[in-house]
Amino acid sequence: MSREQLIFPCESARLVGTLDDAPGQTALLLVSGGNEVRAGAWNGQARFAARIAAQGFPVLRFDRRGIGDSEGSNGGFRSSAQDIAAARDALLARCPQVRRVVGLGNCDAASALMLAKGAGLDALVLSNPWTIEDEAAEAPAEVVRDHYRRRLADPAAIRRLLTGKVSLLKLARSLAAALRPKPAAPDGLAAEIAQGIAGFEGAIRFLVAGRDRTGLAFLSHWDKADQRVRTCADASHSYVEPPAQEWLVEQVLEMLRT
Repeated sequence: MSREQLIFPCESARLVGTLDDAPGQTALLLVSGGNEVRAGAWNGQARFAARIAAQGFPVLRFDRRGIGDSEGSNGGFRSSAQDIAAARDALLARCPQVRRVVGLGNCDAASALMLAKGAGLDALVLSNPWTIEDEAAEAPAEVVRDHYRRRLADPAAIRRLLTGKVSLLKLARSLAAALRPKPAAPDGLAAEIAQGIAGFEGAIRFLVAGRDRTGLAFLSHWDKADQRVRTCADASHSYVEPPAQEWLVEQVLEMLRT
């Protein structure tokens, strides 16, 4: 395994990526979420890429336009379809043995892959897709219910309730929110991403961190009978917990080996 920097075009801009090379015919394209650079927080994505490449799969991660080392203007995740496609082309050009490319994105990177209709990739691993359009709005019922499940398992929280240190009015409002029925069908961004992958013919796996508001909000809009959904109950948004990190690696390796 070796690591090298790639520079490749996306329209009039030059993008910068990092390739962890390996001999496999299936590769992973790692799409960063938010405004995160390709190395990830605390170099987490770089370490993750090295682990996957050590199993024989090339991994390319890159900075989209206007982020990190890449040129251009940052248009956000909604305008990143061309960046993803350009990175895929660069990966295939540098690794001519590759016959299949799996895309992995967390948060709005997952939504970007869905809005891009898969961006020409062969399979998708979509983690905690972003569906929250108004962060000031009330949390989805699933998020509220999860919050109170955890609070009711916390002796300190029970003591605060019994000693009057919890606002009963606020509690009543939250419980009412938890009882709200699920919307009949996705709307807004949730509907857009669902439509985006409606015609995608490759394999898809949805990953949800069970302690993550973004992941739970996604589930509130999604068909819970979807057999493609996998949940790691005790994981936070970026799977920083050691057991969650191992779970994430295994989920991605399963998709690469399929």
